[in-house]
Amino acid sequence: MLTADENLTAILSDCTTIFFDFDGPICDVFAGMPANKVAADLANLVEKHHPALVEKVRKTDDPMEILRLSTQGGKLLIAAVEEALTKAEVAAVAVAGNPTKGAVDALEATRESGRSAVIVSNNSAECVREFLRRHEILHLVQEVVGRAHGEPELMKPSPHALSVAAELLSEEPSRCVLVGDSVTDVEAAHRAGSRAIGYANKPPKLRSLAEAGADEVVSDMLTVARALTPRA
Repeated sequence: MLTADENLTAILSDCTTIFFDFDGPICDVFAGMPANKVAADLANLVEKHHPALVEKVRKTDDPMEILRLSTQGGKLLIAAVEEALTKAEVAAVAVAGNPTKGAVDALEATRESGRSAVIVSNNSAECVREFLRRHEILHLVQEVVGRAHGEPELMKPSPHALSVAAELLSEEPSRCVLVGDSVTDVEAAHRAGSRAIGYANKPPKLRSLAEAGADEVVSDMLTVARALTPRA
């Protein structure tokens, strides 16, 4: 039986493209602008445009969940919530701090190994690019695929973003691996026909990602970088 390190190396050796989820593996988006504050602002917006939904949206402090719930209010509400969320995300990454420890190493190792790195995120492409530019690492990424505008139902666990990314690179999904920190990342990868490496940045995620069927689980991004670096 392979060790975890050997299994990780085997998974990565069989791929040509690595998809990286953004919030977690690359950046802690709301580290400097608390997500619950953003969620409260979005809930106020929903109350203004669609009061019937306010009770539901005030039960969550997850901005993404509020965007998902906005589909119950129609296209105008979706557009209003998404515009406000995108602005908040762009502002948030400006104060989010440095990239996740080991993230830059993993992106550099991906490039140096001859593979392509693609960001595949439920966050807006605008905020992803803003963060990568601020930290001068945009050149390490071949493509950025954020959430589909006006269609929250296509966010992960839908495989939509992964399928778009594979098509942009003219790559077979089976030759792609997604590194993500949530169960929905694992589900999206497998639905797309790709493999999934779970990034457990919090101890409880070790179990949840494994139970979701992640092909391997790591606790830091440096492990991914090392698995991509040829040994002397």
